Amino acid sequence: QVQLVESGGGLVQPGGSLRLSCAASGFTFSIYTMSWLRQAPGKGLEWISDISAAGGSTNYADSVKGRFTASRDNAKNTMYLQMNSLKPEDTGVYYCGKDLALTSTGWEGSWGQGTQVTVSS
Repeated sequence: QVQLVESGGGLVQPGGSLRLSCAASGFTFSIYTMSWLRQAPGKGLEWISDISAAGGSTNYADSVKGRFTASRDNAKNTMYLQMNSLKPEDTGVYYCGKDLALTSTGWEGSWGQGTQVTVSS
């Protein structure tokens, strides 16, 4: 079955950087567009990035554009999120996802257990 395992979160000061990883298994990773979501404390899930199957196309939410970069290594079944110039409002749990869709009842698809990112001085 689909398994997604995020890692790389932690505590970082404003202006700092983190690199998140997402290890995928249980499906043919290289043929799927993958996504990153996050959930800030007390808020719902927010889409922040997509990356195409081959990695040649990426999309970002306005809130992270220019600061975050998604990438993937299909040989390793792993995707990454490089986060620079972090702000306190970037604090939250970050999830990688597959087949994500926002419906009238919320997000549907597959995602992992998440990794906590805290941006604070």
